[in-house]
Amino acid sequence: MTAVAGAACISSSAVVMQLAGSSPSLTALGRCAFALPVLGVLAWRERRRGAAVMTARSRWLARTAGVFLAGDLILWSHSIADIGAGLGTVVTNLQVVLVALLAWAFLGERPRGSLLAALPVMLGGLVLVGGLAGTGGYGTHPVMGAVFGLGVAVLYAAYILMLRQATADRTLTGMERAPVVAPLLQATIGATVGSAVLGLVLRDFRLGPAWPALGWLVLLALTSQVIGWLLITMSMPRLPAWLVGVLLLVQPAGSLTLSAVFLNERPSGLQLVGVAVMLAGVLIAASGQSRSARRSAREEHPDGSSQSPAPPAALQPGSG
Repeated sequence: MTAVAGAACISSSAVVMQLAGSSPSLTALGRCAFALPVLGVLAWRERRRGAAVMTARSRWLARTAGVFLAGDLILWSHSIADIGAGLGTVVTNLQVVLVALLAWAFLGERPRGSLLAALPVMLGGLVLVGGLAGTGGYGTHPVMGAVFGLGVAVLYAAYILMLRQATADRTLTGMERAPVVAPLLQATIGATVGSAVLGLVLRDFRLGPAWPALGWLVLLALTSQVIGWLLITMSMPRLPAWLVGVLLLVQPAGSLTLSAVFLNERPSGLQLVGVAVMLAGVLIAASGQSRSARRSAREEHPDGSSQSPAPPAALQPGSG
């Protein structure tokens, strides 16, 4: 259940971002910058214990991925402000399909039929969440919040795809192990620099009351950027297929619950129907990909000796 615990950690991201009360660029910068010292120490210990060193190419791929993450986090803050922390988290789950579509477009990896079937379902849910099918939707600007959320999903899909390429670009020799912390550290470096540059360009650095804003940003960095993602990354190679769907639902469900408790967010009935439709689309995508992963494992290890394969990058949790 390590991965579920990780997803539960990052499900608090949107709520903590709201509680911090800082500008989008500063929130993104704080989340990444406060995580760097912890990730640096953990990466150093990982290397001392025999993990492989990332190649120069993989480091730059991870850093570039981090720049996309910076844009994702900044745009996500705008989506949360317009449509709320809970719904803003649900909308970003469109990345489940978008990663596969980008991989198809740029890497020639043809997506499974389940992912293509999930796309119209999730877009239909997005229409309902954005309040386009009725009036009285929760949020100051629910339509813009949904549009921003779609942009977040695109940026997050690009981040996931590039980070996947970075972690695949390695050659292991002898007793070396694939690094887990190092790619996240390099991506966080890129996100820190990207957040700082975007904040300067947008003139978007506003902290608000130093306390408790700084405390919330430190909490955001530790729970989301460090603990949550490390738990998910470490457990991915051992995830059974049935747990993939559960993992994909923990974050949005947790975010909706926390936003109702701590932020008093109350989406409309139609928006909640849209949430259910979008999450159904996530499960459609997950079910097809999980069956594909099981078939691949049987083909590679017909004697049944393999461990459970890692789920595809498209099936990683949404922005967190």
